[in-house]
Amino acid sequence: MKKIKILQVNKLYYPDIGGIERTVQHIAEGLKDKVEMSVLVCQPKGHGVTEQVNGVEVQRCGSFGILFSMPISLSFFLKLRNKSRNQDILQFHAPFPLGDLACLLSGYHGKVVLYWHSDVVKQKKLMIIYRPIMERFLKRADAIIIGADGVIKGSSYLKPYEDKCVTIPFAVNQKIEQMGKEYLNQAKPNMQKYARFLFVGRLVYYKGVDVLINAFESVENAELTIIGCGDRENDLKAYIKEHGMSEHVHFLGKVEEKRLYSEFSKCDVFVLPSIAKSEAFGLVQLEAMAYGKPVINTNLPSGVPEVSLNGITGLTVEPGNKLQLRDAMRWLVEHPCERYEMGYAARKRLEDNYTMGVMMNRIMELYESLLKDG
Repeated sequence: MKKIKILQVNKLYYPDIGGIERTVQHIAEGLKDKVEMSVLVCQPKGHGVTEQVNGVEVQRCGSFGILFSMPISLSFFLKLRNKSRNQDILQFHAPFPLGDLACLLSGYHGKVVLYWHSDVVKQKKLMIIYRPIMERFLKRADAIIIGADGVIKGSSYLKPYEDKCVTIPFAVNQKIEQMGKEYLNQAKPNMQKYARFLFVGRLVYYKGVDVLINAFESVENAELTIIGCGDRENDLKAYIKEHGMSEHVHFLGKVEEKRLYSEFSKCDVFVLPSIAKSEAFGLVQLEAMAYGKPVINTNLPSGVPEVSLNGITGLTVEPGNKLQLRDAMRWLVEHPCERYEMGYAARKRLEDNYTMGVMMNRIMELYESLLKDG
């Protein structure tokens, strides 16, 4: 039987860090044996290149750099036009205005799947220009994948297209799931009134790392490790130094996978302090839950609070509320038994709802249904 040809389109791809990039990689590697899979993305800056990444063909278009969180690439338009000619389905990951426009100008007449990760939140003025393009692309899409029901409720744009939306929860890759299981089989829980907190993600405005650091300043018997880089990094480091927090707050920057997994195993609590609905799901929550760690997340109008549940697998606080976040961290420091029980429940929730097998099967069913419908 002839394999379905799928082209995934996004801004960037592994090894660039980010929840969207991890999702694109998970789908590409998870379905590469079932479909003819390829990926088209941009370079953060520099000349284009085509390479094989873990058995997947990835073409990175040259770009002049990143402006307003988007690669500036002229070659991307031509590459998409050429690569789309023999594809059965193009799958785009939003928000990516360059991708929307390139698709509409490509002359492609096949099926289009849009994976909606979040609204455009920060660049509100640019939405005046971009929104007509985005609305036309939403109408063009044959299906819109969302990671949780809350994504529609929190979106300013998806409601008119609700009939096209298909909920497919995200998942951790099988490697992290297995490594977390192996860790839990031999781990000894920390029953001391001392906790190691961990944040993983880009150091950008909507991640709320400044709120996290401000809250952590008043938490005793704890340490905080921050993994990631971004435009807020220098300011955050300066704040840490000025307030004498360097002994208890550790910036690791961008790390290799082995070190990342090690930090998940060493922490006691994972914190996702995001403050804007740009954080539509928070895939990294699942990675922490794979290691049996409770999660502190925020009550965003998105899928974030649907992943780790307040009082069951962790604690949920209001976005940007420094005092609530401080109190949540203090409570988890002071209650090691409950901390352990929440972590156990987090791993169980992951196994029941967020495995790669479930996610890949649902995406394949969507592909097949779209092509069956003509």
